[in-house]
Formats: sequence, structure tokens, C-alpha cells
Amino acid sequence: MSMHMRILAVLGLIAATCAVPVMSASPAESAQPDLRVMTFNVRYPSPDDGINVWPKRRDLMVKLIREQHPDILGTQELYMKQGRYLVSHLTHYKWFGLGRNGNNQDVNDNEHMGVFYNTERLRTINRGNFWLSETPNVPGSISWGQMPRMVTWAEFQDKATGQRFYYFNTHFPYRAKDENLRERDARIILRRIAKLPESLPVIVTGDFNSTPDKPTHAIMTKVLKDAWMSAPVHHCPAHTFHDFTGQPTQRIDYIFYRGLKAKDVRTVTTHHGKVYPSDHFPVVADFAWPPSPSP
Repeated sequence: MSMHMRILAVLGLIAATCAVPVMSASPAESAQPDLRVMTFNVRYPSPDDGINVWPKRRDLMVKLIREQHPDILGTQELYMKQGRYLVSHLTHYKWFGLGRNGNNQDVNDNEHMGVFYNTERLRTINRGNFWLSETPNVPGSISWGQMPRMVTWAEFQDKATGQRFYYFNTHFPYRAKDENLRERDARIILRRIAKLPESLPVIVTGDFNSTPDKPTHAIMTKVLKDAWMSAPVHHCPAHTFHDFTGQPTQRIDYIFYRGLKAKDVRTVTTHHGKVYPSDHFPVVADFAWPPSPSP
């Protein structure tokens, strides 16, 4: 069987599994896992979103995050005013990130890869940013594509166990013709990961704007696991982008990882009538730490 056919077979199996409820209790109400990770394209505050403009959906987003209570939340399309609002309404959370143009000014084209984390459970050891270009350490740099694309990263430590891990959050180009650019971006991230200690877990979240049958996903999964495909428990829908309709059409938001065990993964469809927190559904994954090495 070809690689393409194997991918389609796995996706078909997941789709079939998703058609049947697999847990009676809400995952957010179950015991807190070792690590809970969420990725969420929050949709920038466009004035043209009708009933889904930012002031009408921001409290619903706060409610969703509170209910899921992730340890780490990687956002895409986050503007400064959105980050400030969310963190001011979320107890025990802080966030960090830099505008993709290389600054933190609250301007219309200054998307952040904002990373929120639960300060009761985690501390940051190191953190930073790099750009998906030929000069990744130059803020705002563009080597291909229409606009700067970047990664916000951190080395975290679990306060209770001392477990350390690395975390990367990103947003890839969106146009259909940009798959070759997304492939380049994936390779830049993987080159960074290759320089990290193999003993430490790594998590990569983001809106990759690429479906699982495309080369970008194949590149990422040569090194990392896709939580949706590897976790034994799934809560659907599998697709994440719904354009404020509630009817998702593509799976383009991912949680990739290594060095952990994915226990549960879910797409969260919280809404109030026709108002949605975003035009994407967030994805949440629960992980277990790797076994401690034998003495």
C-alpha cells in the first residue's frame, strides 16, 4: 500500500471512530492530565464579521478557555488588544509573543503567535521568536510569500514534577498555491527541533493551512506525531475551519509532538446560537509525561 493510501486509510478509520461517542463525560470535566495543550486560531478583530465581531464573541472565547483550562494555549491571528482582554479575564494565565513585523504595536497587520500558559502549573525557562525566512533571527524578515511568518517558542518546566519540554507555536501561509512555502516553513521548524536535546519532549501547535493529505503534513510527521492520529480517544469533528458557519470543511489546525503520550484529543465546538468564538474550532490534546528513567 502506498503512503498516500495508508494516510487515507488512517483518516477513514478516524472518521469512522468519530461517528460514535467514545466517552460519556466531558473531557474538560475529567481529571486534569499531566499536560493539556490547546491550539486556537482566534481570528483577528475584523470589523466585517457581522454578529461575530470581536466584542460579541470575546466573552464566549473566555468561557471556552475556562472550561477547557489548558496548561498551554497557542494562538494564531492574535492581536495585542485580544491578548490583553483574554488574559485579564483568565485567572492564573500569562501570555507572551511578538508581532510578526517584529514589534508589539497594536496595528492592523500585526498578528502575534501569542502563547498563554497556566502559571500555577508551568514556568518558563527560556523563550523567544524566529521567522520563517532565510534569516530567521531577523525580526519581520520575509524571504518568500506575502507577509512575515514566524514561530514563538518556549522552554517550559512543570512546577510539580520538574519535567521540562519545548513548545513551538506558528501560523503558515494560507493560499492554496502556497503549499511549497508551507513545506519550507515546516523544514525550518524541524531543523530547530533537531538541535534540541532528544531527551526532552517537544510540542508544535499551529494553523498550518494544509490538510493531512498534503506534503507539509508528511514532512512534519516524519519527525513528530500528529496528536489527532495517534491519540486513542477522539472527540469530533475532525475538521477545524468552519468560517463562522459551524460546519467545518478542513482539518488545518494541528498539535504535533514527540516524547509524550497522547491520551485524548478533541475539537471544541462551543458556540451561542450563531455566534462562535472564532472561524476555527480549537483543538485540545491531553498528554502524559514520559516514564521516568530507571535508576
